[in-house]
Amino acid sequence: MPRFSVIVPAYRVQAYLHDSLDSVLTQSFDDFELIAVDDCSPDACGAVIDEYAARDPRVRALHLPENVGLGRARNAGIAEATGDYLLFLDSDDTLTPGALRAVADRIDAAGDPDVLVYDYARTYWSGERVRNMFADRLTETGPTAFTLADRPGLLKVLMVVWNKAYRRDFVEEHGFSFPPGYYEDTPWTYPALMAARSIAVLDRVCVDYRQRRRGNILSTTSHRHFDVFDQYDRVFAFIDAHPRLAVWRPVIFRRMLDHFSTVFTAPDRLPRGSRAAFFRRARAHCRRYRATGVTVPRRARLRHGLFRIGAHRVYRALWTARTLRGRLRRVRTAALRALRGAVLQAHYRTQLRLPVRADLAVFAAYWHRGYACNPAAIETKARELVPGLRTAWICRPEHAHTVPCGTRRLTPGTFGYWTALARAKYLVNNVNFDRRLVKRPGQVLLQTHHGTPLKTMGLDLLDRPAAARAMDFDVLLANVDKWDFSLSANRHSTLVWERAYPSGYTTLDYGYPRNDVLRRATDADVARLRETIGIPEGSTALLYAPTHRDYHRTQRPLLDPERLLRELGPDFVILARAHYSYEAPLIHVPHPRVIDVSGHPSVESLALASDALITDYSSLMFDYANLDRPIVVHSTDREAYEAARGTYFDLRSCPPGPIAHSEEELIDLFVTGLWRGARSARLRAAFRTRFCPYDDGDAAERVVRRVFLDDTTVRPPTPAPAAAGTDMVTAMTTSDATGPEHGPVPTPVPPTPVPPGPGTAPATDPARRRLQPADRT
Repeated sequence: MPRFSVIVPAYRVQAYLHDSLDSVLTQSFDDFELIAVDDCSPDACGAVIDEYAARDPRVRALHLPENVGLGRARNAGIAEATGDYLLFLDSDDTLTPGALRAVADRIDAAGDPDVLVYDYARTYWSGERVRNMFADRLTETGPTAFTLADRPGLLKVLMVVWNKAYRRDFVEEHGFSFPPGYYEDTPWTYPALMAARSIAVLDRVCVDYRQRRRGNILSTTSHRHFDVFDQYDRVFAFIDAHPRLAVWRPVIFRRMLDHFSTVFTAPDRLPRGSRAAFFRRARAHCRRYRATGVTVPRRARLRHGLFRIGAHRVYRALWTARTLRGRLRRVRTAALRALRGAVLQAHYRTQLRLPVRADLAVFAAYWHRGYACNPAAIETKARELVPGLRTAWICRPEHAHTVPCGTRRLTPGTFGYWTALARAKYLVNNVNFDRRLVKRPGQVLLQTHHGTPLKTMGLDLLDRPAAARAMDFDVLLANVDKWDFSLSANRHSTLVWERAYPSGYTTLDYGYPRNDVLRRATDADVARLRETIGIPEGSTALLYAPTHRDYHRTQRPLLDPERLLRELGPDFVILARAHYSYEAPLIHVPHPRVIDVSGHPSVESLALASDALITDYSSLMFDYANLDRPIVVHSTDREAYEAARGTYFDLRSCPPGPIAHSEEELIDLFVTGLWRGARSARLRAAFRTRFCPYDDGDAAERVVRRVFLDDTTVRPPTPAPAAAGTDMVTAMTTSDATGPEHGPVPTPVPPTPVPPGPGTAPATDPARRRLQPADRT
């Protein structure tokens, strides 16, 4: 007897069926049977189901002799089910990775409840993914199992069958089955929730609910939408048959009226000329099932009242007026936005005529995301070294809390923002400022960049449309022409920036100020960061930080952290860091030893708190090498990544550590200890020599003295000479450095010692040595 029976009915969904079935069969939890029901589909659905059944014993194919509709197709699957729990999945939707494991764990924790409700997200053809707007009803606070009376807000969550798991014994006890017709979920979900003696919730997106452009049954125009009345007849019949459920009658009555309103006002559902008849049926149901005792929101009272009295024409008139009012509001909003923009630009032009303020510096980073990266380190050092300097930081309001108290906060698009851009002498950013910025004589613009380039950038994207997309290269070059200084972390970066962003700026080969903290942090600093993040005492923390994929619109997890932690044991934790271009979390499966640090404002702090880095093509590896801690490259899609984005060199020729081409190889590297072995150390030393020659803890001071204090005598530390034949800007022929024993290791050249400045941590300082994983065992 399997734990789950996943029932997938299929009818005319041949384009989506593979994705749906694969999403079930690739789950990390495999104690299930998949019952795929071919509802006499006229396309290839039946053949697809047979193919899957032939190659996977967990798939059971069921072919119906005639088309019976979605509800009765599900009934056919239920009759064949043997699992402890029933799960339903529409054949154009998909389970998210790890969903079944999360459902199983939550059911176990709740003591086998009658019903488990989990979350879903709407996914659109454009790649947009929007989580259920009532996700707050699924918070896992309070008792693990409860009844609907304890949490009636669950009725706000979409009343469909596929966002819940049902104990099969409970279903059989109450004789639940799906009726024919549209809206067949209604007489199943309401009775199931009302009758359940125990309900649990899972605050996790387990289903991606595909929003099809065309072909969705409920978006078609048909008289079958009148089936909604029969379905509510069945719901109230169930309540009448169970007197203890009478308390729910007023609640279901209100939900019924809301549902009627949705069907009535939805475009293209009801055929032309049928709305009056629909309204008459709705009025009859109001009179038949009318119940009192439930509070109706003020905004719903009018439409409920109109349904009860059957005022069809009044309802339509008010609905039309509301639609028109919404359109007028959008037009007015657009007009006001355009007017405000014109006023702001007029204000900016006025400010451009006023003198430049020599004591004002404006900073920003990552498209106004907050106080971070090289600009943040420079801003801190500038306030320390430049007498009388006033600083301002541009960020959106939700990131204002990251800005130090002594720095003025500027919201993009405000009068203060444009005033600062027009009047400040110093402009510092790790990306470009607004394209409308007018670079004035006397202003100094410093471009700090935000990483050593492995992937192609700037003009090198001209022949890579998948990565460039809608990039306007003329605008790009116009912005580059505003730069006075371009900051570089190493010789490789210098040559790339000057070719990819050609202009007349001055390159500062000074190293990255954001890495100063990696060289200066003390043992106490690291301990405090680990405690703040929540890393258990004595644990080995792995920072997992993949980069984004230009050939994917949305983030797709390439690593199963649960599996990795299961193999590594209880002494490991994973810090999961999503790329800043993604809003969704990197890890969808809650796990006690996975800490989501995507929202942490400082990646440098995360690097200090961790014991090793797992990444792919992220520039973080170049910064992390300063710590001399293990780096493992998890490269599962190298060919696709290089085809879409392109790289400046083959990472296999000079890796910062061992490379794993699959999850199995990654696990093997950790289980065998090769991730932190002698070979890993040699690779890391060679990598650090080439890409961290100027990171000595004083980069920010060099930048401030050169740019803000105009000290032209500032010089970077002298880098160590590179090993022969290992220049990273030339083609490299070193053998593949993947695998534990394959390929020669470039001979590392020890870096030239740098005289430590005040507070500079030497190469063997306690903060760096303490977190060597070898020292923890």
